[in-house]
This record gives sequence, structure tokens and C-alpha cells, in this order.
Amino acid sequence: MLTIERALVEKIVAHARADHPDEACGVIAGPIGSDRPVRYVAMMNAERSPTFYRFDSHEQLKVWREMDDRDEEPVVIYHSHTATEAYPSRTDISYASEPNAHYVLVSTREEDDTEFRSFRIVDGEVTEEEVAVVDAYDA
Repeated sequence: MLTIERALVEKIVAHARADHPDEACGVIAGPIGSDRPVRYVAMMNAERSPTFYRFDSHEQLKVWREMDDRDEEPVVIYHSHTATEAYPSRTDISYASEPNAHYVLVSTREEDDTEFRSFRIVDGEVTEEEVAVVDAYDA
């Protein structure tokens, strides 16, 4: 199960809406082993495409180095789908390389309704998980 603060969900959705009709992408880092998304990092979709996303390699290297320096890991890796449901595509599944991450997908296909779903993707196997949105994490 993914437990995530409402403010982070709102940032992901706002980013997805702002980049529409292109896919948006980013990560939420958290302390290693905590499974707690804390630090929101919007990233650029190097493809600038409505059907595909890819982190810019230089930006990704910089962000992953920052996480290493802060003893963090990518707890959430997110992107949007602009015309389809919030479910990992074959390409999304093949590119999923962080077995401990929650892969969040947001669909912006409906103007007034936003699908927000989370998945675990390990060795090509997709498992949807429950999302608990909280106002704040317990201490």
C-alpha cells in the first residue's frame, strides 16, 4: 500500500494537468528503507510527447546523485497518461527498474476527473496497490 500526503498528490496532479497534452513525470524521494514519500521532484519529459515519457538523462543523474547524497531513494516514480487509463503500458513495464518504488500513474484524459493509481512493477509483473491519502504522516 502507498501512503502519501494529500499535498504531494496535489502536486503530482497539478504537474500532470500543467503538462497536458504531454505526459508529465517525476519522483518523490524518501529516506532509504522508509517507504515514505517526502521530497517532491518534478522532472522534464525529455520526449515532450503525449504518449511516452523519458527522464532527461542528465537531470536523472543529477536527481539520483542528490538522493544518494541525502540517503534517499525514489519512493514514488510518477507519470501521466493523457488519453488512456492510469495503468502501466508495455513500455512503462519494460522501463520499470526500481523494484522498491511505487509507480504512480495519473490519467488526465477527462478534464473534470483525475485517475490516480499506484502499482508495484517487479520483473515485469504489475500489481495494483491501494493508495491511502493522508493529511500528514504520523510521527
